Amino acid sequence: MLSTIRVLILVLTFTTANFAIAGADEFMAGPVIKNYGKHAKVQQDFNFDKNSVFKVAFDIGEQGKIGEVNRKIETLARFINMHVANGMPANNIHLALVVHGQAGFDLLKGPLYQEKFQQKNANSALLQDLMKNQVRVYLCGQSAAYYDISNDMLASGVKMALSAMTAHAVLQSKGYKVNPF
Repeated sequence: MLSTIRVLILVLTFTTANFAIAGADEFMAGPVIKNYGKHAKVQQDFNFDKNSVFKVAFDIGEQGKIGEVNRKIETLARFINMHVANGMPANNIHLALVVHGQAGFDLLKGPLYQEKFQQKNANSALLQDLMKNQVRVYLCGQSAAYYDISNDMLASGVKMALSAMTAHAVLQSKGYKVNPF
């Protein structure tokens, strides 16, 4: 009896340890945005209607680490990937990214970002992938004016709004809800 208990404890210890270690490895990118937006398969108790139409606005004001992908921007790729991977049609997902503060620097064209920070803008490819998948990207004009960012300095497809507040007001009037993450 004692040896059976010892074997069970060993089995439990090793299977639990392996499960804990494997957790981060189970995250995967895709199926829509291939190189970004890793997500995990989840046993869901709170299900969503796969025929819903999501209209979600994300708000960021913090610049990412210089030369690295801004994880707040990557959140939009994760949102798209995890919902499509779970059966929602990609064309039912409408996202907007409203950027203000120093996060505006993450929206600069590659050469301008390189000149300012002596690093490649790691957000360039991600932003293009997002915009190819119906994501609208807006920069707060008030932040842009404060940080001397003009329209012609922005990555292709990024739009200048009067302000972040204005962008959110307009998006909300069109049915978008602000995601708190």
